[in-house]
Amino acid sequence: MALNFNKAEFIRSASGRDSFLRDQQPQFAFAGRSNVGKSSVINRLVGRKNLCYVGNTPGKTNQINYFQIDGKAYLVDLPGYGYAKVSKTERERWGKLMDNYFQDDQGLISLGVLIVDIRHKPTADDITMHNWFRETGCPEIIVANKLDKLKKSQIELALELITNTLELTDEDRLIPFSAEKGIGKEDLIKAITYVHEN
Repeated sequence: MALNFNKAEFIRSASGRDSFLRDQQPQFAFAGRSNVGKSSVINRLVGRKNLCYVGNTPGKTNQINYFQIDGKAYLVDLPGYGYAKVSKTERERWGKLMDNYFQDDQGLISLGVLIVDIRHKPTADDITMHNWFRETGCPEIIVANKLDKLKKSQIELALELITNTLELTDEDRLIPFSAEKGIGKEDLIKAITYVHEN
């Protein structure tokens, strides 16, 4: 059954293992560094401007936020890793929260959506996240966001750099995306739906 991404609602924020959702519905986990535009990608997917909070300051997502799609699955907005104007203690708390989510013994994640900035080489943290999805066998989609910031002549080289840095194969799905313009939205919905149905 196809998912209607326009039917989206916020369910809860989790700040610890005891508040994770474990109701057996598929969870599509959105990961990426603090200022890569995770919340904007989710908002674009569901056709809403403010389902996810979008801040000018990186690191605004400090809990795991669950958004239910069509009553059948969850988009899970994870805290951004890397740069954020928060204390070391707070960053460590986020790290522990992420570790607990990824290592939960009920295998919560059905799909990983790794968002990278198309303008830059993927960071060491991006590589670590990608390798986790790959090593655990979790299906993954890589979204190269901020496509609108590049000239057309720059796109091919930028995607090649991401492909080489993450050592992607023909089996991997890499989707050029612009949360700003909506480019790639239908491709991402199709990719998520394919994983959901197979």
